[in-house]
Amino acid sequence: MLKKEFKVKKKDKLLNVIVSEGFSYNHACKLLRNKDVKVDGIRYRDNIDVMPEMVITVFYEDEKAITEKFSIVYQDENILIVNKGVGIEVEGRDGLEGRIKGSIAVHRLDRNTAGLLVMAKNKDAEQELIDAIKNHAITKKYLAEVVGATAFKGEKYKAYLEKDAKTSLVYVSEKASKRAKEIETIFKTIKSNPSSSIVECTLVTGRTHQIRAHLAYLGHPIIGDGKYGKNSDNKKFKEKVQKLFCCQLKLNGFKNNLKYLNNQTFNTTPGWLKK
Repeated sequence: MLKKEFKVKKKDKLLNVIVSEGFSYNHACKLLRNKDVKVDGIRYRDNIDVMPEMVITVFYEDEKAITEKFSIVYQDENILIVNKGVGIEVEGRDGLEGRIKGSIAVHRLDRNTAGLLVMAKNKDAEQELIDAIKNHAITKKYLAEVVGATAFKGEKYKAYLEKDAKTSLVYVSEKASKRAKEIETIFKTIKSNPSSSIVECTLVTGRTHQIRAHLAYLGHPIIGDGKYGKNSDNKKFKEKVQKLFCCQLKLNGFKNNLKYLNNQTFNTTPGWLKK
């Protein structure tokens, strides 16, 4: 993470001043959204008025650092499989779609969730991939390091998930409700000790923040998860980003142009597991 500090020369809007220092307008908007801008030592996310002599500090990543946050594992004329790093979005000009020309996202990984992601390179492939995902024909497995000792044996866990649009959080409950959607996740303990465990997570349904919220509901939040974990646990493990990684994609369910990809499996391992 880089830092740039400068003084305001004349009364203006914060966005205008940031842009005048060499940042693109879209990048400046993103910096504000992420609260990566300080004015006289206070973080802001709004486009406030700034006055002469105010000190603005911007925290950002250079282009090289961002482009190093993904690699292409496989590609042909129809699809590509990307190993996405932490800190990069899937959509948008600054995300994978904007950085890999001709790519179309068909499913998502959170900004701070890393691992394998399949993308389309044409409209026909996009539709086939979307249909396969809707039919649960594409299997996605994740690895997570969670708080506490777990004893998951590969069982399927069911619950109900409700999204709160105002807070951008989801809530998991054992009871059904009008606004809640059923979720199913398979959890299997890979290794465990009293303080933390490595858990393999297989999505049956694919709801927003499903794995993160489901594990937290079961009493084992993902280490580093600022939304569904505890600050005290994250400080203890010295982690600021959730340790969640999509380690396997198994492609299936294709009937047309992508039939040659049926039963193809792609695997990778998170760096934190290799340590």
